[in-house]
Amino acid sequence: MVHLSAFLRKNPALTHRNFRYYLATRFSIITALNMQAAIISYYVYQLTHDKLALGMIGLWEVIPAIGFSMFSGHFVDLKEKKRLITGCFLLYLLLTAYFALLIWPDGFTSAMAPRHISWLIYGGIFIGGALRAFISPAAFALMGMLVPRHQYPNATTWSSASWQSGAVLGPLAGGFLIALVGFNTSLVVTGCIELIGLLAILQIPAQAILNKTREPVLKSLGEGLRFVFRTRIVLAALSLDMFAVLFGGAVALLPVFTDDILKAGEVGFGWLRAAPGIGSVMTLIALSMLPLKNKPGIKLALSIAGFGVTTIVFGLCGYFGIVPLFEFHGLSVSWGLIVAFIMLLAGGMLDAVSVVIRGTILQMYTPDHMRGRVAAVNTMFISSSNELGAMESGITARLMGTVPAVVFGGCMTLAVVAVTWFRTPSLRNLRIDGSEPE
Repeated sequence: MVHLSAFLRKNPALTHRNFRYYLATRFSIITALNMQAAIISYYVYQLTHDKLALGMIGLWEVIPAIGFSMFSGHFVDLKEKKRLITGCFLLYLLLTAYFALLIWPDGFTSAMAPRHISWLIYGGIFIGGALRAFISPAAFALMGMLVPRHQYPNATTWSSASWQSGAVLGPLAGGFLIALVGFNTSLVVTGCIELIGLLAILQIPAQAILNKTREPVLKSLGEGLRFVFRTRIVLAALSLDMFAVLFGGAVALLPVFTDDILKAGEVGFGWLRAAPGIGSVMTLIALSMLPLKNKPGIKLALSIAGFGVTTIVFGLCGYFGIVPLFEFHGLSVSWGLIVAFIMLLAGGMLDAVSVVIRGTILQMYTPDHMRGRVAAVNTMFISSSNELGAMESGITARLMGTVPAVVFGGCMTLAVVAVTWFRTPSLRNLRIDGSEPE
Protein backbone atom coordinates (compact mmCIF):
# COMPACT_ATOMS: atom_id res chain seq x y z
CA MET A 1 0.00 0.00 0.00
CA VAL A 2 2.92 2.30 0.79
CA HIS A 3 4.48 1.52 -2.58
CA LEU A 4 1.18 2.25 -4.34
CA SER A 5 0.85 5.61 -2.56
CA ALA A 6 4.40 6.57 -3.54
CA PHE A 7 3.72 5.52 -7.12
CA LEU A 8 0.54 7.61 -7.31
CA ARG A 9 2.31 10.63 -5.83
CA LYS A 10 4.71 10.48 -8.76
CA ASN A 11 1.86 9.75 -11.20
CA PRO A 12 -1.09 11.91 -10.06
CA ALA A 13 -2.85 11.67 -13.42
CA LEU A 14 -3.69 8.03 -12.64
CA THR A 15 -5.80 9.06 -9.65
CA HIS A 16 -8.50 10.34 -12.02
CA ARG A 17 -11.05 7.63 -12.86
CA ASN A 18 -12.04 9.11 -16.22
CA PHE A 19 -8.41 9.39 -17.26
CA ARG A 20 -7.94 5.68 -16.54
CA TYR A 21 -10.89 4.89 -18.84
CA TYR A 22 -9.29 7.18 -21.41
CA LEU A 23 -6.08 5.14 -21.23
CA ALA A 24 -8.05 1.91 -21.71
CA THR A 25 -9.80 3.43 -24.73
CA ARG A 26 -6.54 4.61 -26.24
CA PHE A 27 -4.76 1.32 -25.60
CA SER A 28 -7.58 -0.70 -27.18
CA ILE A 29 -7.87 1.31 -30.38
CA ILE A 30 -4.13 1.54 -30.94
CA THR A 31 -3.69 -2.19 -30.31
CA ALA A 32 -6.49 -2.99 -32.74
CA LEU A 33 -5.34 -0.60 -35.46
CA ASN A 34 -1.73 -1.76 -35.24
CA MET A 35 -2.86 -5.38 -35.43
CA GLN A 36 -4.95 -4.52 -38.45
CA ALA A 37 -2.11 -2.59 -40.11
CA ALA A 38 0.32 -5.47 -39.61
CA ILE A 39 -2.16 -8.05 -40.87
CA ILE A 40 -3.21 -6.03 -43.92
CA SER A 41 0.33 -4.99 -44.93
CA TYR A 42 1.60 -8.56 -44.70
CA TYR A 43 -1.43 -9.83 -46.61
CA VAL A 44 -0.95 -7.26 -49.37
CA TYR A 45 2.73 -8.16 -49.75
CA GLN A 46 1.90 -11.88 -49.85
CA LEU A 47 -0.75 -11.09 -52.44
CA THR A 48 1.35 -8.85 -54.70
CA HIS A 49 5.04 -9.36 -53.77
CA ASP A 50 5.46 -5.72 -54.75
CA LYS A 51 7.43 -3.28 -52.56
CA LEU A 52 5.54 -0.34 -54.02
CA ALA A 53 2.27 -1.89 -52.83
CA LEU A 54 3.46 -1.33 -49.25
CA GLY A 55 4.06 2.31 -50.09
CA MET A 56 0.60 2.52 -51.64
CA ILE A 57 -0.91 1.51 -48.29
CA GLY A 58 0.72 4.56 -46.76
CA LEU A 59 -0.38 6.82 -49.62
CA TRP A 60 -4.03 5.81 -49.41
CA GLU A 61 -4.10 6.49 -45.68
CA VAL A 62 -2.23 9.80 -45.79
CA ILE A 63 -4.43 11.41 -48.45
CA PRO A 64 -7.59 11.46 -46.27
CA ALA A 65 -5.59 11.99 -43.07
CA ILE A 66 -4.31 15.29 -44.48
CA GLY A 67 -7.40 16.20 -46.48
CA PHE A 68 -9.95 15.69 -43.73
CA SER A 69 -7.67 17.23 -41.11
CA MET A 70 -8.09 20.50 -42.99
CA PHE A 71 -11.49 20.87 -41.36
CA SER A 72 -11.80 18.09 -38.72
CA GLY A 73 -10.27 20.28 -36.00
CA HIS A 74 -12.98 22.89 -36.56
CA PHE A 75 -15.71 20.32 -35.90
CA VAL A 76 -13.85 18.74 -32.98
CA ASP A 77 -13.72 22.10 -31.18
CA LEU A 78 -17.45 22.62 -31.71
CA LYS A 79 -18.62 19.10 -30.81
CA GLU A 80 -18.66 16.97 -27.66
CA LYS A 81 -15.47 14.88 -27.70
CA LYS A 82 -16.76 11.62 -26.22
CA ARG A 83 -19.56 11.40 -28.80
CA LEU A 84 -17.11 11.93 -31.66
CA ILE A 85 -14.77 9.22 -30.41
CA THR A 86 -17.67 6.80 -29.90
CA GLY A 87 -18.82 7.35 -33.47
CA CYS A 88 -15.32 6.71 -34.79
CA PHE A 89 -15.16 3.43 -32.84
CA LEU A 90 -18.40 2.22 -34.40
CA LEU A 91 -17.12 3.02 -37.89
CA TYR A 92 -13.79 1.29 -37.16
CA LEU A 93 -15.74 -1.86 -36.23
CA LEU A 94 -17.56 -1.75 -39.57
CA LEU A 95 -14.26 -1.22 -41.39
CA THR A 96 -12.68 -4.24 -39.69
CA ALA A 97 -15.66 -6.35 -40.78
CA TYR A 98 -15.13 -5.08 -44.34
CA PHE A 99 -11.46 -6.17 -44.35
CA ALA A 100 -12.39 -9.58 -42.92
CA LEU A 101 -14.92 -10.11 -45.72
CA LEU A 102 -12.37 -9.10 -48.37
CA ILE A 103 -9.84 -11.74 -47.37
CA TRP A 104 -12.26 -14.45 -46.21
CA PRO A 105 -11.36 -17.82 -47.82
CA ASP A 106 -13.71 -18.71 -50.68
CA GLY A 107 -15.47 -15.39 -50.21
CA PHE A 108 -16.77 -13.06 -52.88
CA THR A 109 -13.22 -11.89 -53.73
CA SER A 110 -11.84 -15.42 -54.31
CA ALA A 111 -12.35 -15.11 -58.07
CA MET A 112 -10.84 -11.62 -58.30
CA ALA A 113 -7.35 -10.79 -59.53
CA PRO A 114 -4.87 -9.79 -56.80
CA ARG A 115 -4.66 -6.22 -58.06
CA HIS A 116 -8.44 -5.81 -57.78
CA ILE A 117 -8.40 -7.09 -54.20
CA SER A 118 -5.56 -4.68 -53.45
CA TRP A 119 -7.59 -1.74 -54.69
CA LEU A 120 -10.54 -2.76 -52.54
CA ILE A 121 -8.17 -2.87 -49.56
CA TYR A 122 -6.82 0.58 -50.45
CA GLY A 123 -10.41 1.85 -50.39
CA GLY A 124 -10.85 0.60 -46.84
CA ILE A 125 -7.53 2.13 -45.83
CA PHE A 126 -8.70 5.45 -47.26
CA ILE A 127 -11.75 5.34 -44.98
CA GLY A 128 -9.52 4.49 -42.01
CA GLY A 129 -7.36 7.51 -42.75
CA ALA A 130 -10.44 9.74 -42.78
CA LEU A 131 -11.53 8.38 -39.39
CA ARG A 132 -8.10 9.04 -37.93
CA ALA A 133 -8.36 12.69 -38.98
CA PHE A 134 -11.25 13.01 -36.51
CA ILE A 135 -10.38 10.60 -33.70
CA SER A 136 -6.83 11.91 -33.17
CA PRO A 137 -7.73 15.56 -32.43
CA ALA A 138 -10.82 14.46 -30.46
CA ALA A 139 -8.70 12.21 -28.22
CA PHE A 140 -6.07 14.94 -27.78
CA ALA A 141 -8.72 17.49 -26.78
CA LEU A 142 -10.46 15.03 -24.44
CA MET A 143 -7.30 14.24 -22.51
CA GLY A 144 -6.77 17.93 -21.72
CA MET A 145 -10.22 18.00 -20.10
CA LEU A 146 -9.71 14.98 -17.83
CA VAL A 147 -6.70 16.13 -15.77
CA PRO A 148 -5.56 19.49 -14.29
CA ARG A 149 -3.05 21.53 -16.27
CA HIS A 150 -0.15 20.96 -13.86
CA GLN A 151 -0.53 17.20 -14.45
CA TYR A 152 -0.23 17.42 -18.26
CA PRO A 153 3.39 16.17 -18.39
CA ASN A 154 2.53 13.08 -16.33
CA ALA A 155 -0.72 12.52 -18.25
CA THR A 156 1.13 12.81 -21.57
CA THR A 157 3.65 10.21 -20.44
CA TRP A 158 0.90 7.72 -19.60
CA SER A 159 -1.07 8.54 -22.73
CA SER A 160 2.05 7.84 -24.77
CA ALA A 161 2.65 4.66 -22.77
CA SER A 162 -0.83 3.37 -23.59
CA TRP A 163 -0.28 4.26 -27.26
CA GLN A 164 3.09 2.52 -27.40
CA SER A 165 1.83 -0.53 -25.48
CA GLY A 166 -0.77 -0.94 -28.18
CA ALA A 167 1.95 -0.47 -30.78
CA VAL A 168 3.84 -3.36 -29.15
CA LEU A 169 1.02 -5.84 -28.67
CA GLY A 170 -0.78 -5.05 -31.92
CA PRO A 171 1.90 -6.05 -34.44
CA LEU A 172 3.24 -8.85 -32.23
CA ALA A 173 -0.22 -10.35 -31.81
CA GLY A 174 -0.92 -9.78 -35.49
CA GLY A 175 2.20 -11.69 -36.54
CA PHE A 176 1.49 -14.61 -34.20
CA LEU A 177 -2.18 -14.76 -35.13
CA ILE A 178 -1.38 -14.81 -38.85
CA ALA A 179 0.84 -17.84 -38.25
CA LEU A 180 -1.63 -19.58 -35.91
CA VAL A 181 -5.12 -18.91 -37.27
CA GLY A 182 -4.70 -17.05 -40.58
CA PHE A 183 -5.58 -13.58 -41.77
CA ASN A 184 -9.36 -13.58 -41.45
CA THR A 185 -9.60 -14.88 -37.87
CA SER A 186 -6.89 -12.38 -36.88
CA LEU A 187 -9.17 -9.58 -38.06
CA VAL A 188 -12.05 -10.99 -36.00
CA VAL A 189 -9.84 -10.69 -32.91
CA THR A 190 -9.08 -7.11 -33.96
CA GLY A 191 -12.79 -6.32 -33.95
CA CYS A 192 -13.18 -7.77 -30.44
CA ILE A 193 -10.43 -5.47 -29.12
CA GLU A 194 -12.13 -2.47 -30.74
CA LEU A 195 -15.33 -3.45 -28.95
CA ILE A 196 -13.50 -3.35 -25.59
CA GLY A 197 -12.32 0.19 -26.39
CA LEU A 198 -15.87 1.20 -27.24
CA LEU A 199 -17.09 -0.02 -23.86
CA ALA A 200 -14.33 1.96 -22.12
CA ILE A 201 -15.12 5.28 -23.81
CA LEU A 202 -18.78 4.87 -22.91
CA GLN A 203 -17.80 5.02 -19.21
CA ILE A 204 -16.49 8.60 -19.55
CA PRO A 205 -19.14 11.31 -18.98
CA ALA A 206 -19.85 13.85 -21.70
CA GLN A 207 -17.55 16.87 -21.42
CA ALA A 208 -18.29 20.57 -21.79
CA ILE A 209 -17.89 22.24 -25.19
CA LEU A 210 -15.42 25.07 -24.60
CA ASN A 211 -15.63 26.71 -28.03
CA LYS A 212 -19.19 27.62 -29.05
CA THR A 213 -18.25 30.33 -31.54
CA ARG A 214 -19.75 29.57 -34.94
CA GLU A 215 -17.42 30.77 -37.67
CA PRO A 216 -16.57 29.73 -41.24
CA VAL A 217 -14.51 26.54 -41.54
CA LEU A 218 -11.69 28.21 -43.48
CA LYS A 219 -11.38 31.00 -40.93
CA SER A 220 -11.33 28.47 -38.09
CA LEU A 221 -8.67 26.39 -39.82
CA GLY A 222 -6.64 29.52 -40.50
CA GLU A 223 -6.58 30.34 -36.78
CA GLY A 224 -5.20 26.89 -35.98
CA LEU A 225 -2.52 27.16 -38.64
CA ARG A 226 -1.58 30.69 -37.59
CA PHE A 227 -1.24 29.59 -33.98
CA VAL A 228 1.12 26.75 -34.91
CA PHE A 229 3.28 28.87 -37.24
CA ARG A 230 3.29 31.78 -34.80
CA THR A 231 4.35 29.65 -31.81
CA ARG A 232 7.93 28.83 -32.80
CA ILE A 233 8.53 26.10 -30.22
CA VAL A 234 5.40 24.23 -31.34
CA LEU A 235 6.37 24.58 -35.01
CA ALA A 236 9.93 23.41 -34.31
CA ALA A 237 8.76 20.33 -32.39
CA LEU A 238 6.24 19.35 -35.07
CA SER A 239 8.65 19.96 -37.94
CA LEU A 240 11.49 18.05 -36.31
CA ASP A 241 9.35 15.00 -35.63
CA MET A 242 7.56 15.14 -38.98
CA PHE A 243 10.68 15.10 -41.15
CA ALA A 244 12.43 12.57 -38.93
CA VAL A 245 9.50 10.16 -39.28
CA LEU A 246 9.16 10.98 -42.97
CA PHE A 247 12.71 9.91 -43.77
CA GLY A 248 13.06 7.26 -41.07
CA GLY A 249 10.11 5.10 -42.15
CA ALA A 250 12.03 1.81 -42.19
CA VAL A 251 9.12 -0.06 -40.56
CA ALA A 252 7.14 0.23 -43.80
CA LEU A 253 9.68 -2.07 -45.49
CA LEU A 254 9.66 -4.72 -42.74
CA PRO A 255 7.82 -7.29 -44.90
CA VAL A 256 10.65 -6.98 -47.45
CA PHE A 257 13.38 -7.30 -44.80
CA THR A 258 11.56 -10.21 -43.13
CA ASP A 259 10.90 -12.26 -46.27
CA ASP A 260 13.65 -11.32 -48.74
CA ILE A 261 16.64 -10.30 -46.60
CA LEU A 262 16.41 -11.96 -43.16
CA LYS A 263 14.24 -14.98 -44.15
CA ALA A 264 12.45 -14.76 -40.79
CA GLY A 265 8.83 -15.55 -41.78
CA GLU A 266 5.60 -14.47 -40.09
CA VAL A 267 6.81 -14.85 -36.49
CA GLY A 268 9.95 -12.85 -37.23
CA PHE A 269 7.81 -10.16 -38.85
CA GLY A 270 5.69 -9.95 -35.71
CA TRP A 271 8.74 -9.56 -33.44
CA LEU A 272 10.42 -6.95 -35.65
CA ARG A 273 7.17 -5.02 -36.10
CA ALA A 274 6.72 -4.97 -32.33
CA ALA A 275 10.34 -4.08 -31.45
CA PRO A 276 9.96 -0.27 -31.67
CA GLY A 277 6.91 -0.42 -29.43
CA ILE A 278 8.68 -2.64 -26.89
CA GLY A 279 11.50 -0.11 -26.69
CA SER A 280 9.02 2.73 -26.33
CA VAL A 281 7.16 1.06 -23.48
CA MET A 282 10.42 0.36 -21.63
CA THR A 283 11.36 4.04 -21.90
CA LEU A 284 7.90 5.33 -20.99
CA ILE A 285 7.81 3.20 -17.84
CA ALA A 286 11.15 4.74 -16.87
CA LEU A 287 9.86 8.23 -17.66
CA SER A 288 6.86 7.73 -15.36
CA MET A 289 9.37 7.65 -12.47
CA LEU A 290 12.05 9.92 -13.96
CA PRO A 291 10.29 12.82 -15.76
CA LEU A 292 11.95 14.78 -18.56
CA LYS A 293 12.33 18.11 -16.76
CA ASN A 294 15.96 19.04 -17.38
CA LYS A 295 16.99 20.38 -20.81
CA PRO A 296 14.14 18.68 -22.74
CA GLY A 297 15.01 20.53 -25.97
CA ILE A 298 18.49 19.02 -26.05
CA LYS A 299 17.07 15.59 -25.24
CA LEU A 300 14.52 15.98 -28.06
CA ALA A 301 17.23 16.71 -30.64
CA LEU A 302 19.53 13.94 -29.40
CA SER A 303 16.75 11.35 -29.34
CA ILE A 304 15.76 12.03 -32.95
CA ALA A 305 19.40 12.04 -34.06
CA GLY A 306 19.84 8.67 -32.35
CA PHE A 307 16.73 7.44 -34.14
CA GLY A 308 18.43 8.30 -37.43
CA VAL A 309 21.54 6.32 -36.46
CA THR A 310 19.51 3.24 -35.52
CA THR A 311 17.69 3.47 -38.86
CA ILE A 312 21.01 3.40 -40.73
CA VAL A 313 22.31 0.37 -38.82
CA PHE A 314 18.97 -1.43 -39.25
CA GLY A 315 19.23 -0.94 -43.01
CA LEU A 316 22.58 -2.76 -42.95
CA CYS A 317 21.34 -5.68 -40.80
CA GLY A 318 21.52 -8.17 -43.67
CA TYR A 319 25.30 -7.73 -43.82
CA PHE A 320 25.66 -9.13 -40.29
CA GLY A 321 24.71 -12.59 -41.54
CA ILE A 322 21.48 -14.53 -42.03
CA VAL A 323 22.74 -18.03 -41.23
CA PRO A 324 20.55 -19.41 -38.38
CA LEU A 325 22.29 -19.54 -35.01
CA PHE A 326 19.47 -21.28 -33.11
CA GLU A 327 15.71 -21.89 -33.15
CA PHE A 328 13.35 -19.96 -30.83
CA HIS A 329 9.73 -21.11 -30.86
CA GLY A 330 9.75 -21.74 -34.59
CA LEU A 331 11.89 -18.67 -35.38
CA SER A 332 15.34 -19.08 -36.98
CA VAL A 333 17.51 -16.50 -35.22
CA SER A 334 20.53 -15.09 -37.10
CA TRP A 335 22.97 -12.26 -36.34
CA GLY A 336 21.16 -10.11 -38.90
CA LEU A 337 17.84 -10.68 -37.14
CA ILE A 338 19.38 -9.88 -33.74
CA VAL A 339 20.89 -6.62 -35.02
CA ALA A 340 17.62 -5.65 -36.70
CA PHE A 341 15.64 -6.28 -33.51
CA ILE A 342 18.10 -4.35 -31.32
CA MET A 343 18.13 -1.35 -33.67
CA LEU A 344 14.35 -1.24 -33.90
CA LEU A 345 14.15 -1.62 -30.11
CA ALA A 346 16.63 1.24 -29.58
CA GLY A 347 14.82 3.36 -32.16
CA GLY A 348 11.59 2.88 -30.26
CA MET A 349 13.26 3.90 -26.98
CA LEU A 350 14.57 7.09 -28.54
CA ASP A 351 11.29 7.81 -30.29
CA ALA A 352 9.44 7.57 -26.95
CA VAL A 353 11.47 10.47 -25.59
CA SER A 354 10.56 12.69 -28.54
CA VAL A 355 6.89 11.66 -28.38
CA VAL A 356 6.55 12.64 -24.70
CA ILE A 357 8.31 15.97 -25.18
CA ARG A 358 6.32 16.86 -28.30
CA GLY A 359 3.01 15.81 -26.74
CA THR A 360 3.70 17.85 -23.61
CA ILE A 361 4.62 20.90 -25.69
CA LEU A 362 1.29 20.68 -27.51
CA GLN A 363 -0.74 20.27 -24.32
CA MET A 364 1.11 23.05 -22.48
CA TYR A 365 1.16 25.66 -25.23
CA THR A 366 -2.31 25.11 -26.78
CA PRO A 367 -5.30 27.15 -25.47
CA ASP A 368 -8.27 25.02 -24.39
CA HIS A 369 -10.65 26.38 -27.02
CA MET A 370 -8.21 25.57 -29.87
CA ARG A 371 -7.19 22.02 -28.94
CA GLY A 372 -9.12 20.37 -31.75
CA ARG A 373 -7.71 22.63 -34.44
CA VAL A 374 -4.12 22.45 -33.21
CA ALA A 375 -4.40 18.66 -32.85
CA ALA A 376 -5.71 18.49 -36.42
CA VAL A 377 -2.66 20.42 -37.60
CA ASN A 378 -0.58 17.96 -35.58
CA THR A 379 -2.29 15.12 -37.45
CA MET A 380 -1.32 16.73 -40.75
CA PHE A 381 2.26 17.22 -39.57
CA ILE A 382 2.98 14.04 -37.63
CA SER A 383 0.43 11.28 -38.14
CA SER A 384 0.41 11.69 -41.91
CA SER A 385 4.22 11.68 -41.98
CA ASN A 386 4.17 7.99 -41.06
CA GLU A 387 2.23 7.21 -44.22
CA LEU A 388 4.21 9.66 -46.35
CA GLY A 389 7.31 8.00 -44.92
CA ALA A 390 5.92 4.62 -45.95
CA MET A 391 5.33 5.96 -49.46
CA GLU A 392 8.79 7.52 -49.56
CA SER A 393 10.31 4.22 -48.44
CA GLY A 394 8.39 2.25 -51.05
CA ILE A 395 9.40 4.59 -53.89
CA THR A 396 13.07 4.87 -52.88
CA ALA A 397 13.24 1.09 -52.34
CA ARG A 398 12.08 0.54 -55.90
CA LEU A 399 14.46 3.18 -57.31
CA MET A 400 17.52 2.61 -55.10
CA GLY A 401 17.01 -0.83 -53.61
CA THR A 402 15.73 -1.69 -50.14
CA VAL A 403 18.96 -1.29 -48.15
CA PRO A 404 20.11 2.00 -49.78
CA ALA A 405 16.60 3.44 -49.28
CA VAL A 406 16.66 2.81 -45.51
CA VAL A 407 20.23 4.09 -45.10
CA PHE A 408 19.36 7.20 -47.12
CA GLY A 409 16.35 7.83 -44.85
CA GLY A 410 18.50 7.60 -41.71
CA CYS A 411 21.05 10.06 -43.13
CA MET A 412 18.29 12.52 -44.02
CA THR A 413 16.95 12.28 -40.46
CA LEU A 414 20.35 13.36 -39.12
CA ALA A 415 20.39 16.27 -41.57
CA VAL A 416 16.93 17.42 -40.43
CA VAL A 417 18.01 17.41 -36.78
CA ALA A 418 21.10 19.51 -37.57
CA VAL A 419 19.16 22.11 -39.58
CA THR A 420 16.36 22.40 -36.98
CA TRP A 421 18.78 22.69 -34.06
CA PHE A 422 20.68 25.61 -35.55
CA ARG A 423 17.59 27.41 -36.87
CA THR A 424 15.58 27.14 -33.62
CA PRO A 425 17.67 28.28 -30.64
CA SER A 426 14.53 28.35 -28.43
CA LEU A 427 14.75 24.54 -28.24
CA ARG A 428 17.76 24.90 -25.95
CA ASN A 429 15.72 26.76 -23.31
CA LEU A 430 12.55 24.67 -23.56
CA ARG A 431 10.59 24.02 -20.33
CA ILE A 432 7.95 21.29 -19.84
CA ASP A 433 7.70 21.21 -16.05
CA GLY A 434 3.97 21.87 -15.89
CA SER A 435 4.26 25.62 -15.27
CA GLU A 436 2.70 28.25 -17.50
CA PRO A 437 4.69 28.61 -20.77
CA GLU A 438 6.42 31.91 -21.23
